[in-house]
Amino acid sequence: MKEFIEVQNARVHNLKNVSVKLPRNKLIVFTGMSGSGKSSLAFDTIYAEGQRRYMESLSAYARQFLDQLDKPDVDFIDGLSPAISIDQKSSSHNPRSTVGTITEIYDYYRLLFASIGKPHCPHCKKPVSKMSIQEIRQRLYKIAKPDERVQIMSPLIKEKKGEFRTLFEELQKEGFSRVLINGEIKRLDEGIRLNKNFKQTIDVIVDRLKVNPENESRLYQSIETATKQSEGLVTALFLDQNKSYTFSEHLTCPDCNISIEEISHRLFSFNSPIGACPECKGLGDKLDFDSDLVVENPEETVRHCTSKVMNLDNTYYGRSVEKLGKEQGFTLDTRFDDLNRKQQNFVLYGTEDAQEENPR
Repeated sequence: MKEFIEVQNARVHNLKNVSVKLPRNKLIVFTGMSGSGKSSLAFDTIYAEGQRRYMESLSAYARQFLDQLDKPDVDFIDGLSPAISIDQKSSSHNPRSTVGTITEIYDYYRLLFASIGKPHCPHCKKPVSKMSIQEIRQRLYKIAKPDERVQIMSPLIKEKKGEFRTLFEELQKEGFSRVLINGEIKRLDEGIRLNKNFKQTIDVIVDRLKVNPENESRLYQSIETATKQSEGLVTALFLDQNKSYTFSEHLTCPDCNISIEEISHRLFSFNSPIGACPECKGLGDKLDFDSDLVVENPEETVRHCTSKVMNLDNTYYGRSVEKLGKEQGFTLDTRFDDLNRKQQNFVLYGTEDAQEENPR
């Protein structure tokens, strides 16, 4: 593919034999006075010729349904690709509206990446692939020391609130006797009671065995049982090394010990909770707290330097801050720059973050 888009002697509208050489895969801006020929070069010459050549590659049947552009008055253009043009007069303040969504090419990109994309580990950047039970077993033999004991578990609950009584009853009916709850082994026949307001991580213990040639068949069966309980996941805790590894019949990175979800078009959509950035929620913007904007003049008193965000004069908040401020060793009439770091953090971040040296 050519590195440049080359235009020679463009004469569209008010262009007078203009020749340019534009690098590909770069963001290029045309600037100039009104009537200088910016739109004539960008839209009526480069875009028009790129779109016209793309149309010529379609069948005669397909071209009859599309508006065809006239050939621009230019001697030579080289290095073009199929082009997209957005009306410069159109605008949208919707943060979910992008060039890709307006032109509808975004949906095709999602399908393209979902269809032919090759997943890579987000940490080590190596390609990841599915692992069969046989491959998981072979991996365990490589990790284990000679005759090391390994605990095969099936991860069921990860960081979820609840008591999970029904889950424990079902596991006991299926013949399991022990579970690992937040790193602690519990017996199912002891009547486990969990606080429903706390998040729990629960793994059911499938087997404990030595990793040696005599236990190959048993290890295979244990891994198979674990994957059936947790939709393809299995965790192996090596007791001598005190290290655990999670494997998956789906996409997994054995080096970084993480599993990756199957690629689907939803992963490439910022409008889907599955594909959206967890920081900005797919909007492209993130609100954050800037202490310098709250306290522009630290030489003022606490009462006045925070007036932009809250009124501390004879209000509920003022009385609350004044009461708590006395406990911290300052008043509302103390200059902000006279406060120590802990007191400043109290004013800016509240009582919990005030205990930290620097919460940011």
